[in-house]
Amino acid sequence: MSTNNTHLKEFTFLAVAIGIVIAIIMTAANVYLGLYAGMTVSASIPAAVIAMGVFKGVLRRDSLLESNIVQTMASAGESLAAGIIFTLPALVIIGVWKDFAFWPTTLIAIAGGLLGIIFMIPLRRALIQNEEDLTYPEGVACAAVLSTGSAKEGMEGFKTILKGLFFGGAFKVMSSGFKLFNGTVEFATKLNSKTLFFGFDVSAALLAVGYIVNLHVATLVFMGGALGFFVAIPLLGTPVEFADLSAIDLAWTLWSTQVRYLGVGAMIVGGVWSIISVRQGIVAGVSGLKNMQTSTQVSRTEKDLPLWGMMTVLVLCFVIMIGLYNYLIGDTTITIFTTILMIICSFLFVAVSSYIVGLVGSSNNPVSGMTISALLVSGALFLVLGFKGDSAILATLGVAAVVCCAACTAGDCSQDLKTGYIIGSTPRAQQFAQIIGVIIPAFVIAPVLTLLHETEGIGEGLKAPQASLFAAITRAMFDEGNIATHMVIYGAILGILVILIDAIFLRNKKFRLHLMPLAVGIYLPVTLAIPIFFGGLIRFIVSRKRQEVEEGKDKGVLLSSGFIAGEAIMGVLLAILVYVMNDSSFLAVKGLNPILREVLSIVGFMALASYLFRLARKN
Repeated sequence: MSTNNTHLKEFTFLAVAIGIVIAIIMTAANVYLGLYAGMTVSASIPAAVIAMGVFKGVLRRDSLLESNIVQTMASAGESLAAGIIFTLPALVIIGVWKDFAFWPTTLIAIAGGLLGIIFMIPLRRALIQNEEDLTYPEGVACAAVLSTGSAKEGMEGFKTILKGLFFGGAFKVMSSGFKLFNGTVEFATKLNSKTLFFGFDVSAALLAVGYIVNLHVATLVFMGGALGFFVAIPLLGTPVEFADLSAIDLAWTLWSTQVRYLGVGAMIVGGVWSIISVRQGIVAGVSGLKNMQTSTQVSRTEKDLPLWGMMTVLVLCFVIMIGLYNYLIGDTTITIFTTILMIICSFLFVAVSSYIVGLVGSSNNPVSGMTISALLVSGALFLVLGFKGDSAILATLGVAAVVCCAACTAGDCSQDLKTGYIIGSTPRAQQFAQIIGVIIPAFVIAPVLTLLHETEGIGEGLKAPQASLFAAITRAMFDEGNIATHMVIYGAILGILVILIDAIFLRNKKFRLHLMPLAVGIYLPVTLAIPIFFGGLIRFIVSRKRQEVEEGKDKGVLLSSGFIAGEAIMGVLLAILVYVMNDSSFLAVKGLNPILREVLSIVGFMALASYLFRLARKN
């Protein structure tokens, strides 16, 4: 650990420059991954390993604190992408926006991210330093990576990530470029009016997500998907209006119009329960404002962004959103009301997010549930006040987008500040890094969204599960859309039962029924959940055949990080080529037999899984 008051290299030009580059790359990658899979993964550990590879392996200098600045910036950009892609695409899906306007998208991202950072600052001492029950698992793991990594380990880890980048990118080219692989392998049949379905997405990124989040979370996501596709869809039978559909089309129609709303109900319960269960964290955040250190004599490891700096950022965010909402909505009364509501909801859910990630980790952070809660609360208030039409839709999703960005950013920033606390970093330096890591990557989100929408179609080729759901809910509230209300109620009942079962029977057990991953699995297509489960299973099998390995030294984790970044980056590059060539099949191999393509898809996926398994065992 670093000496408290010693001047050390930390917030340096080189660290900031490397951090910006990795943050931009990981932001673009997570925009793609989130739209495709409905999930994102933390950039902290791969960014820390890359930083170690550069500083220790290439430059041959010990730079613990500089490496921490790099991973802090990368994490901030990655979390910002999650906040945007879960919400703003809903405006395009509904049709209120025709495309992703650059400045509105960018300013919403910046404002939401900055609010997540500054509202986290008064929580830091109360939650990260003083609350013993909060472990912040990803933050502790990242601290272990930075503290124990040698120059050789840094270079080896860096090379493993590069291998993952290559194979993940190559797999994406084979699938979406040459079209040798199907994106999804699926089978369905009707049996006594019941539809039986099985399928999985052929994706390096999804396999990698499962390995990174581990078998526990992967199993919960799979349980949710299996409940939707293997239980609910057969129980629904064949409604008369869908009798002429093929088995595969019927399965997807029942899922999109009925089954996924079970997940909505469960997520609403999860969001409300999260607020109730972490109420002490919210109180701690309010009291933390009174206890912030204002003296210049405090030690380096206790220095936060000063109160005047926080207030400046808060006022800036308020002004930005006042101007933006007024521009989008065109009604001063709605604008003021919307901005105030956005500030209040942001602080509330930042407190919830910061507490919950410390308790159960970022993978179980109920961001979707919190965002739906904010969506419903703001939408209900606007309905009561008599607001309707596109203005009400823009205002509601505008609040949800900022709140989602704030909650996502606060959760990842909490993990980063825990890492800094363990290794003796300066909180103020990390907070400045987080601010830069939010502002600069925010400028790449709108162009990447526009590119992916024009080439693959958001809500179609890229399913954008959360955004599609938020679009359906908002349309039903303010427009002529409708949702399966009875399924939402059933999902809420299911959520309550899951909470009760976990609290009564599993409280002291190793396997816990965390509601949010289960709910996420219900409203994600099971085709996404199966490769995620497969990745988690690989990690479980590998871990039983070797000694316990730290997260940042696990070659499987590093290779998986490369898989995700490689597939996502190649997806963006292919989208650029498709846009330039104006032909989505210009690289495709012509005349390939459909059955042969399915066989190649399965063989290619199994080969990739086998490579992940063999490399992970080498630890």
